[in-house]
Amino acid sequence: MKQFFKFVLATFVGLILTSVIIILVIAGIIAAASSDKTVEVEPNSILHIAINYTINERTPNNPLSGLSFLGDGDKSIGLKDILANIKKAKTDDNIKGIFLDESSVAAGQATIEEIRNALIDFKKSGKFIIAYSEVYSQGFYYLASVADKVYVNPKGIFEFKGFSSQVTFLKGALDKLGIEAQIIKVGTYKSAVEPYFLTQMSPANRLQVTSYLGSMYDHFLTGISVSRKLNKDSLFTYANEMMIKEPQDALKYKLVDGLKYKDEILDELRQRTGLDSKADIKSVEIGEYTSTDVKTDDDTKGSSKNRIAVVYASGEIAGGDGDDNSIGSEGISKALRKVRLDNKVKAVVLRVNSPGGSSLASDVIWREVMLTKKVKPIIVSMGDVAASGGYYIACAADSIIAEPNTITGSIGIFAVIPNLKKLFNDKLGITFDGVKTGKFADLGDVSRPLTPEEKLILQNQVNRGYDDFTKAVAEGRHKTQAYINSIGQGRVWTGEQALKIGLVDRLGNINDAIQSAAKKANLKNYKLEAYPEQKSIFNKFGLGLNAEIKTHMLKSELGENFKYYEQIKGLTQLMRTPQARMPYEVEVH
Repeated sequence: MKQFFKFVLATFVGLILTSVIIILVIAGIIAAASSDKTVEVEPNSILHIAINYTINERTPNNPLSGLSFLGDGDKSIGLKDILANIKKAKTDDNIKGIFLDESSVAAGQATIEEIRNALIDFKKSGKFIIAYSEVYSQGFYYLASVADKVYVNPKGIFEFKGFSSQVTFLKGALDKLGIEAQIIKVGTYKSAVEPYFLTQMSPANRLQVTSYLGSMYDHFLTGISVSRKLNKDSLFTYANEMMIKEPQDALKYKLVDGLKYKDEILDELRQRTGLDSKADIKSVEIGEYTSTDVKTDDDTKGSSKNRIAVVYASGEIAGGDGDDNSIGSEGISKALRKVRLDNKVKAVVLRVNSPGGSSLASDVIWREVMLTKKVKPIIVSMGDVAASGGYYIACAADSIIAEPNTITGSIGIFAVIPNLKKLFNDKLGITFDGVKTGKFADLGDVSRPLTPEEKLILQNQVNRGYDDFTKAVAEGRHKTQAYINSIGQGRVWTGEQALKIGLVDRLGNINDAIQSAAKKANLKNYKLEAYPEQKSIFNKFGLGLNAEIKTHMLKSELGENFKYYEQIKGLTQLMRTPQARMPYEVEVH
């Protein structure tokens, strides 16, 4: 009887929780419906840009984004809409300027570059940009340095110390657990697996990281030098000698224009928009600005029946459908087939922002790019990273456009098979025994080490994968395979470096890629269409929503340590198939 009442009580509680969730979802739908209305921008308004969230390629299709129990409670806006809104504000007579405010800018260098260039273009209108923050990260300062006036709180924090990149090595922890990472790879510089069998960078990896980090830092200093009219060598010295310790130092060396509190900034914004000292500032958030009815040149082009398809491939590459933050070979293949067979689509832009992943899934997507190229122009636009498998899916395009600080290359293949024998036998006291019908029937069994013959089989598979990869790149880039091998070997390059060695065709952003596609297709008027179709939050019920909530909770709990959890979790994913993947996640501090 006790069990019966427990069951009834559990059912009752479950019904209550379900009802609450349904009510919240309905409330979210109502709120979303009301938010879809056109936003009216008052005259003498300011476009307020405060980016304190991770910037994805596209704005999530989540009308319930304000409900934190369904994931990220922040109302985020994707790069596509950020760029479009800045461009729209340039010609909007009601927008008098932009206020860059307290942004942490959780994005890669190339994403920041695209937003920065959009702000530089905005300034051609003669409108002002004011930047302010209590804490300036180097990323936000690089963005803010294009502003007419850059201000920092007098008691704030101003980072200007140079770039660093750090790798977390797990070998010591694996040794303690009795786990051996058995590595099969091709490529001197293919260092994705180093954290599992080394305790520090290999000389080859240190060389490549020093090279591409130096290239990114040089571009960073050059941009600030031009915007602030400061000597680049002086900027290097300021950072190298840690001469910017306090906001007053930033003012002394002219990296900022003044030390002000927020109320003083608001007073200046009032003056710039012709308001008296007590008036409310008229402003519109960049996320809300998406819903305005301001027309741009792109809207005129959109009246045509001709289409340019922009196919977004963002995240790690694996099989399946994927989503906004992962590339599924089946999902991207479907999208490419759809645009290839659509007669209204005259050209394709493939937007790649990926560190790679499964070599098999990468090859499946590469095949679809090849087929598309035979019937209509296809141009690749690279985001923060388009490396390893990310480069594999790009290499067959008619042309490739990257930002100077895009991370690309990493042409190489590897596989990892953990050996858990010591963990099972010595740590846990677990042993295994069995029978098999063939010599290699249990190849890949993690309860024992690989035999020399098994290692040879796997090495040959990885070698064939690398041969296929370099052939594909050689064919796509019109180079010899020997040359691609010489710049391959898993080595990572910046977009600027990749241009010099022939891995990309020019430097630019996604709009440059769209214009290039239009030119190749001889289009003057066209409409842009984005693919694959984004899944809404309602599509995710029963299809991974629980996983999203779990990830959100882990991120909230672990904070910056979440990346270590992901790295350990990633070891199990590396076991599945040979990988065409970046050495590791590149973080610039």
